[in-house]
Amino acid sequence: MKNNSKQAWTFRCLLSVALMFFFSVGMFAQSITVKGVVKDVAGEAVIGASVLEKGTSNGTITDFNGNFELKNVQQGANIEISFVGFATQVVKAQSSLNIILKEDTETLDEVVVVGYGVQKKSVVTASIAKVSADDLAATAPVRVDNALKGLAAGVNVTSASGQPGASPKVRIRGIGTINNSDPLFGVDGMPIDGGLDFVNPSDIESIEVLKDAASGAIYGARAANGVVLVTTKKGKIGKASVNYNFSYGWQSAWKKRDVTSATEYAILQNEKYLNGGSAPIYADPYHLVNSNGEAISGFGTDWQELVFNDNAPVMNHDVTVSGAGEKMNYYLSMGYYTQDGIVGGNYGHSNYDRLTLRSNTNYILWDASKERNFLNKLDLSVNLAYMRTHSTGVSENSEFGSILGSALYMSPLLTPTLTGAKAEEMVNTYAGYDLPRDANGNVYTIAGYEGTYQEMNNPLAMMSLYPTQNWSHKFVPKFALDLQLWDNLKYHFSYSADLSFWGSDSAVKSKYYLSGNNKAEHTSASAFKAQSTVWQIENTLTYDKTIDKHTFGVVLGQSAYKSKGNQLGGSRWHLVNVNKPSIDYATGNITDGTVEYSVYGGPYTVHTLSSLFARLSYNYDEKYMFQATVRRDGSSRFGANNKYGVFPSVSVGWNVTKESFMEDRPEWFDALKVRASWGKNGSDNIADFGYTSLTAMGNNVLLGKTAIKYNGSKAQRLANPDLKWEESEQTNIGLDFAFLNNALTFSADYYVKKTNGMIIEMPIPSYVGETKPLGNVGDMKNSGVEFELGYKWNISDAVFSVKGNASYLKNELTNLGNDTGYLDFDGVQGISGGGTRAQNGQPFPFFFGYKTDGVFQNMTEVNAYTNKDGGLIMPGAVPGDVRFVDVNGDGQITADDRTNIGNGTPDWTFGLNFNAAWKGFDFNVFFQGVSGADVFDATYRSDVYSGNYPRWMLGRWTGEGTSNKYPRLALGHATNWQVSDLYVHDGSYLRVKNITLGYTLPANLTKKFFVNRLRLYVMAENLITWTKYHGFDPEISSGGTSLGIDRGVYPQARTFSVGVNLTF
Repeated sequence: MKNNSKQAWTFRCLLSVALMFFFSVGMFAQSITVKGVVKDVAGEAVIGASVLEKGTSNGTITDFNGNFELKNVQQGANIEISFVGFATQVVKAQSSLNIILKEDTETLDEVVVVGYGVQKKSVVTASIAKVSADDLAATAPVRVDNALKGLAAGVNVTSASGQPGASPKVRIRGIGTINNSDPLFGVDGMPIDGGLDFVNPSDIESIEVLKDAASGAIYGARAANGVVLVTTKKGKIGKASVNYNFSYGWQSAWKKRDVTSATEYAILQNEKYLNGGSAPIYADPYHLVNSNGEAISGFGTDWQELVFNDNAPVMNHDVTVSGAGEKMNYYLSMGYYTQDGIVGGNYGHSNYDRLTLRSNTNYILWDASKERNFLNKLDLSVNLAYMRTHSTGVSENSEFGSILGSALYMSPLLTPTLTGAKAEEMVNTYAGYDLPRDANGNVYTIAGYEGTYQEMNNPLAMMSLYPTQNWSHKFVPKFALDLQLWDNLKYHFSYSADLSFWGSDSAVKSKYYLSGNNKAEHTSASAFKAQSTVWQIENTLTYDKTIDKHTFGVVLGQSAYKSKGNQLGGSRWHLVNVNKPSIDYATGNITDGTVEYSVYGGPYTVHTLSSLFARLSYNYDEKYMFQATVRRDGSSRFGANNKYGVFPSVSVGWNVTKESFMEDRPEWFDALKVRASWGKNGSDNIADFGYTSLTAMGNNVLLGKTAIKYNGSKAQRLANPDLKWEESEQTNIGLDFAFLNNALTFSADYYVKKTNGMIIEMPIPSYVGETKPLGNVGDMKNSGVEFELGYKWNISDAVFSVKGNASYLKNELTNLGNDTGYLDFDGVQGISGGGTRAQNGQPFPFFFGYKTDGVFQNMTEVNAYTNKDGGLIMPGAVPGDVRFVDVNGDGQITADDRTNIGNGTPDWTFGLNFNAAWKGFDFNVFFQGVSGADVFDATYRSDVYSGNYPRWMLGRWTGEGTSNKYPRLALGHATNWQVSDLYVHDGSYLRVKNITLGYTLPANLTKKFFVNRLRLYVMAENLITWTKYHGFDPEISSGGTSLGIDRGVYPQARTFSVGVNLTF
């Protein structure tokens, strides 16, 4: 018994010691410290990444160098590391961790900005295109609106010209109206007038384009033409980050037009005069002299070479300081951009510089969310933006003697200046004028002195004149408060303003003479300035709640908007000192009844909007989605009977792959979502007081035997109190796919967009007023398909991505609503018989003119072109003349045979963006283009008798069988050269818009010099353009009703740049 008791006591002691040992080891294992670093695949530190011990509240974030330290971690616990845009990692706790985070293709773009909020991309039911900051960085745009070119499906951006600072034409899903089709632009929630040039592209976080009615309906009366939302950057958690970006580039014309040389020109001139019944001009086209009597060898004067400013400089600086702490988030930036134009920039005539400043700050005024669930958090956001620009400009696409247009017409025999006796003779001819001279004192040749050039002038003489100096300032502040009321109920208040100031100063410093319609009889100074103030106040309530698998979202809001402004301008003759031109330093008065000064000014019409809006969102387990929106707007621009309008929308979505019957789908098939939407938007973007009748003055009458004059007036038009919004109704169906673990994504949309009630003059007799009343009587239809494709992949440590999009558009003016069924818009100077037109059943606008069917080769063909009665359809034609098509079949060629001969709106627009990165190297190439667009080449006019010829004129008809397209040349014979499809060319193109190669130096090297990141790059813009069009540039926006007419358009430049990106 004793032995047993002794053994039992011994066992208990050993057991107690063992338990104490294991317990002490366990206690020791629960208290370790985990240290580590978090980087991305490129080796860059991830700042602000969350490091959390799973299942506990024990956590921290990484510092500026990506380092972290987490204390009191249980041995063997799971550590979760996460950061926005990267895949979350879970690892076992160790004393030292080295974490490499990889981009999460599923969550990287999961949030998109919508009106008054954000939504997860997986539950978005509307059609929204997103352009990220990375997309913008790859294309290096100068203007934000130009940045959308080729990057967003359904968005057609056409550059107005290559002139520095020029704004493009932006059309979302086609031209929606014969009036203003510009979309609504908003920056951080503030609607912006006058374009987006005040935003530095480097400050942009993302651009969302709301394309369908469901996404735009919450903006109601301003969303008929689509909405572009710009969100600017904010600071990121961590130490202050300082970034400096610099680039310098050289610009040149990427193409010159082919025109005839001196000998070719002389041959064509002789032929034209001979065929016109006149004597030839040049005795020997192969032995010619120029205007100064000097023998010509070779081409002669190359006017394009003289006009283009090759290697014109362009330079950009950007500095940003950003960061965030627990209570404050800040982003500060300054940018300076300057660009000389490739046409006139070296003469001070086409230059642009822009200074931008931005401050985005967010403050947490108080946060008691851990203490209570009501009135527990208040945030303040203050965004301040400022822009200042200076610019000079030249005519971009004018037929009235523009610099480039004139350069095409100047004879190669004409010299830029005259010297010797010839110069004295010209100076004496224009003795009353001070003729422009070059830097050497030589007088510029007056084109009309040497021939007949109509509105065309010596382009060098034009550039020697004093340019108009344009300036602008813009200040855009926004103040916002966000209050957490209760649970997930939030109140948001914002006050935004847009304060714009702009104007110009110009002077005529000499009594110059360029031509009969471009001359100055006196010196003068003039000035203009204007300003506008826009403010907007908004109050919104939002509530988001998830109960089990049900997620609800509600937005209720109110908005008030007001715009006002004024202008003032004046001028005065007779400068005291031409080197100091100003109105005060001039002496103009009233001389012999001539008023030698002017002044004008006054307020702009006040425009106001008052709005209420609501949105309800619901989804069940992100499987079934529903959203409804309604907005009620009241506008000062419409009649008393229709001051207010209601704009509803509804959209639904279905994530098919979340269904149980899709559980057995292939592993590579990740997601399929079906979307459908319908809605109505409005447009109040029309002239003020269109609904009422204003007074038309100047209707004086003479009454009585002595014919006493009475000042009279009458109604300008009949009033229409029923005038209301142009209404856009749109239906959209979309599909979203994801494959290969979301690395491959594809989206497709089909839409039908109908504009009802376009505002046009009503079909009633004109005698009821000065002009016909306006009414909502027109309709237009746009339909199309859009495709977007994205793919990301890795090959070892090389990373690749590609994004592409393509859009097809069909536009039709279904009902013009007037008494004729058509409206004629823009003619073409010097080319008779057509122009651009709007007509029922046709795209808007289209080129209107005659169709041709070759060239008559002999009289047999002329006599064989007969009508059903045997009469000649073209009785006055001779061999070499154009055979015009008898479109209406009435047996003769008349104005009624004019028809649709083309239009400048492309059928397809597309873009492709490819990126690659490997061991510090990065490469990007961006392709952009259009297909199915036509260009009307209006740069050849038969009435400019002395003008040079496009080189294609060498293929004209000179005898039987020589040409079946271009007719004979004959002085005074304009019939062959009236508006016809001879001028219409294929304007399709594919352009290497941007190509960039960069290298980021290793961080372990640059940090020795206190530089966190140093990237060097070279870039080329508009490097290659493939097109069949022979003009300067196939991308021609012209005006809204003359889209695609080339009058000598200012081309986009080919630019080579070098740059550096620094982060401290």
